[in-house]
Amino acid sequence: MPMDAKDIEAMIKAKLPDAVVEIKDLAGDGDHYSASVTSAAFKGQPRVKQHKMVYEALEGRMGGVLHALQLTTNVPKD
Repeated sequence: MPMDAKDIEAMIKAKLPDAVVEIKDLAGDGDHYSASVTSAAFKGQPRVKQHKMVYEALEGRMGGVLHALQLTTNVPKD
């Protein structure tokens, strides 16, 4: 069963409350998304750790309910 973009955004914001999340459905099937996540929590963290933080927020849905997520993470500009 596909995941709704609003559910993905809500899960990310639950773990990263300050996050600005932009999600696009890449294939129109609810399985392939791109997401841009900007959060101060990423400051000082390597990109791999930033991505891991987002994947942890999705609570194991990657590779299952959510087939693919093209992810971009950023730290807010001051």
